[in-house]
Amino acid sequence: MGRPFPNQPSKARYVLITAAHVLEEMQGDSASLHLHTRAGNGSWVRTIIPLPIRNNNQRLWTKHPDADVAVMYIRLPNNSIPLLPTELLADDKALSEFEIHPGDELQCLGYPLGMEANGEGFPVLRSGKIASYPLLPGDRLKTFLFDFRVFKGNSGGPVYFVQSTRTYGGATHMETIHFIIGLVSQESLVQQHISGPYSEEMRQFQLGLAVVVHASLIKQAINLLPSPETLPD
Repeated sequence: MGRPFPNQPSKARYVLITAAHVLEEMQGDSASLHLHTRAGNGSWVRTIIPLPIRNNNQRLWTKHPDADVAVMYIRLPNNSIPLLPTELLADDKALSEFEIHPGDELQCLGYPLGMEANGEGFPVLRSGKIASYPLLPGDRLKTFLFDFRVFKGNSGGPVYFVQSTRTYGGATHMETIHFIIGLVSQESLVQQHISGPYSEEMRQFQLGLAVVVHASLIKQAINLLPSPETLPD
């Protein structure tokens, strides 16, 4: 996403957003960032660039103190990727205004078990419904459940809402509503202790539910970064 300069709204810096544990579990001082640009024949060209994530074992990202969210400024070649404005991150006010509730359909992007959608390298699109109540306040609850089959590799993926016609405030509105509601943090698992006459073990069972961090906490993490104009160009 793009964080605008306070006094120059037309200028912004790229901010990488993901689940904190994704970066914490990576080894070494750099990761690989895959960029996609459209070629003249309609196909896509993938460019892989190194992404510094540590300097002498010191992390370069900022973690939200109470949530599985990490953010960091990054540089991209030739400003090649369009910036998504941080206004797309839904806060409690937006969720209340549009009366977002359990059963509403959400979509998300990710790489389940590292799988790409095709040879072009794009993520896999999944969908499901909000599966927990209440949703608010986001600052206190921090997460909600999302009913879709989640795997390792979905972590950090954006979860978003888009609907062309919606009823809220006692009226039906013919408009397209779209915003990012959170990011996938983990899958929800149930642990069961199994005890027998000669052995004991703990088993984990998948529930087909994702734990999603509220977008309001993503916005809080971005606000922990230094102001963008303080960084050298």
